[in-house]
Amino acid sequence: MTQELSPSEKYELITKGLQEVLNGQIIKDVLEKEDRPVKIYWGTAPTGKPHCGYFVPMVKLAHFLKAGCEVTVLLADLHAFLDNMKAPLEVVQFRAKYYELVVKAILKSINVPIERLRFVVGSSYQQGGDYVMDLFKMSNVVSQNDAKRAGADVVKQVANPLLSGLIYPLMQAIDEEHLQVDAQFGGVDQRKIFVLAEENLPSLGYKKRGHLMNAMVPGLGQGGKMSASDPNSKIDILEEPKDVKKKINSAYCAPGDVSDNGLIAFLEYVVQPIDELKSGKEDAFQLTIDRPEKYGGLMEYTSLNQLKQDYKEGKLAPPDLKSGVADKINELLAPIREEFAQNELFQQAQANGYPAEAPKQEKKAKKPKNKGSKYPGGAKDAKDGKDAKLEADAAATAASVEDVVKAVDNVELEE
Repeated sequence: MTQELSPSEKYELITKGLQEVLNGQIIKDVLEKEDRPVKIYWGTAPTGKPHCGYFVPMVKLAHFLKAGCEVTVLLADLHAFLDNMKAPLEVVQFRAKYYELVVKAILKSINVPIERLRFVVGSSYQQGGDYVMDLFKMSNVVSQNDAKRAGADVVKQVANPLLSGLIYPLMQAIDEEHLQVDAQFGGVDQRKIFVLAEENLPSLGYKKRGHLMNAMVPGLGQGGKMSASDPNSKIDILEEPKDVKKKINSAYCAPGDVSDNGLIAFLEYVVQPIDELKSGKEDAFQLTIDRPEKYGGLMEYTSLNQLKQDYKEGKLAPPDLKSGVADKINELLAPIREEFAQNELFQQAQANGYPAEAPKQEKKAKKPKNKGSKYPGGAKDAKDGKDAKLEADAAATAASVEDVVKAVDNVELEE
């Protein structure tokens, strides 16, 4: 039987590894004074295909569940549409289902029970009268500058932004009330929206919520986060093993640099937390680097700090680090690929949510137009063309005469 965690232990687990916590006292009061499970929601807009960065929030969902929290996953389909139409309405419901199946597959692959996880599709309640009225009320207290600033790190920024980009952060704030949660969880890129919610929900007569923020996982390039909209910065959850190796081999990985290194960041934010979850031990870590004997043979690390130190000192070379990380990612993705291969609903959701683009038809070569002789240089071209035609006609006539002469000669010989 699992020993019941104390309120302080639950809070420590809920906030473990986070970059920032806003209004943590709200969560403490629920645990200590109200003595009930903390209700937390994490929202994701189903736009591009989920990538390996999604392992990071999955680890936190596992922490929340282990701490006895009631966790809601919001599949924010309308948000995906509002974000510069990243997901057209005709496919957004399929993408929402695809995201749900990806989240379940990831959690199952790292041995997290999903029975107490609740999935809610945004459009199931965001079109109702009460919700829409709250949206009107919120739009009456938030300026367009505040709304634009709140969504600056989340909503796609364009030169002439659509009004939908201003609605997006207002809805995310209102969701906290309509999902009846104590706290919202997300990446640190959501911070401005979280602050907008804290500052303005009381104006609608609603309470403030706590906010929990993960660090953003760096992408495979130099700087920037792993993003669904940048195929070169990410590895998809269903990426083929050979493509994983290809992307990792081309990733930015400066010798000795551990601070601006997406591969080491992946080990820190994904691999080690998953190893800790699976083993139940703090600082658990396992990475095997399978090198040929002529390059030193097998390397095994059971300490992330030791790996970092070796990389700083040049004892671990970039090609070897890339090889180990590629193998680890393929190991993590293998059960998810297997789940996809065996689940027809999963396959249909992907096919309908991300239909293959029809091949572009090649344009027919245009025939040169006869421009006549009135354009600059046309008279000369026309004369040249006319002369060429006359020469061709003359040659044809000469050939015809020669044929006639031969025919006459033949007749005379026969006689």
